Amino acid sequence: MSDLISKRTRQEFREYFVGTSLRLIGDAFDAEDVPCDRDYNPPEGGQRRSYVEQYYHSVNWRNPSDVTRVLRVFAGVLLDLEQAGTDDAQKTRARLLGHLQRDGIHLQDGRLTLPPSSVHTGHARSVATRLDLPGLQLQIDRIVASIDTDPAHAIGTAKEMIETTCKSILAARGESYSKNADVPNLVKQTRKVLKLLPEDVPDSARGAETIRQLMSQLGSIAQNVAELRSLYGTGHGKEGKARGLQPRHARLVVGSAATLATFLLETHENQLAESSREVRHE
Repeated sequence: MSDLISKRTRQEFREYFVGTSLRLIGDAFDAEDVPCDRDYNPPEGGQRRSYVEQYYHSVNWRNPSDVTRVLRVFAGVLLDLEQAGTDDAQKTRARLLGHLQRDGIHLQDGRLTLPPSSVHTGHARSVATRLDLPGLQLQIDRIVASIDTDPAHAIGTAKEMIETTCKSILAARGESYSKNADVPNLVKQTRKVLKLLPEDVPDSARGAETIRQLMSQLGSIAQNVAELRSLYGTGHGKEGKARGLQPRHARLVVGSAATLATFLLETHENQLAESSREVRHE
């Protein structure tokens, strides 16, 4: 998986900050809670350039949460340039915004936003990293790399991502599963283990019926992704004249699949943490 903000774009914003002051740099990043790694000695020369790199060094550029904080810093830069009103400021703003747009990042109502597919897959990859699931990380990287160039491959791998997520969770819980189980059944078994079935929601819970409906939709996502993979994804030979889906369709499928995978993984992770705390308190 590539960085959510490219190295070139980061360099362009860094060079903008070089023309400001150390105080402004610190204020801009500190205001958005971006940590500064003061122990890092970057190869780049100059106090201001090194100071920006120390902030950059604390960022996981593949983690949407980290990157979103930096985007708030960058949005502040664009706003300052817009308010400056000079021709040079407007040219600088247009250049910086162009680099962001090439990364798939867009400015809307004063906010810089990542592509939805990057957000969903980024969160899934972060959890997979924490749980030490390199195979799942590799699948997510393949999905991101193929959404625009090979939507069918992205859709096929999205289905595999759900499958791998479920098998990883079940294996970690010591639960056996059929090698021939399809994705909907794997998801159902995983939801049962994680107590995410509608019947697991107590009547006393606030909004119990609404929660049950949402729980039911988890199975529908798995079913729909599996069906679209059979119709359009890789893994089955198609008629020579068959036409596939476009990248925007792949983004929809990938976003749905990644949301489901992330929810299952985070639920599994949270339950493991709770069990560990209970053991320590005994």
